[in-house]
Amino acid sequence: QMRLVESGGGLVLAGGSLKLSCAPSGRIVGAYAVSWFRRAPGKEREFVAAINYSGTMTYYADSVEGRFTISRNNTKNTVYLQMTSLKPEDTAVYYCASRPTYYRKTSRDQRTYSAWGQGTQVTVSS
Repeated sequence: QMRLVESGGGLVLAGGSLKLSCAPSGRIVGAYAVSWFRRAPGKEREFVAAINYSGTMTYYADSVEGRFTISRNNTKNTVYLQMTSLKPEDTAVYYCASRPTYYRKTSRDQRTYSAWGQGTQVTVSS
């Protein structure tokens, strides 16, 4: 079963940038779509961004649209989340998740994802 590993989190000042990475560990089975989610302190995990296998389709939560960019390099089997103009409210544990197909309408439904990472902490200080 494929598992995912996130990296790149850390502490950054408001207005700064970070780039998160998500790569599979173990056996890779077929093509897969990937999304990023986050869980802020005291809140439920929420959708951030999604990308299809070829990288030609992306979808963002309104709260990050225009500030975050999701991309992927399939030769490296890695998906990225470039975060710019970070705000204190972006502080959260960020998770990547994968599923076999990309379907925009269900991107926010966490039940449709079959593999998850353990998360990486992003802290934005004001």
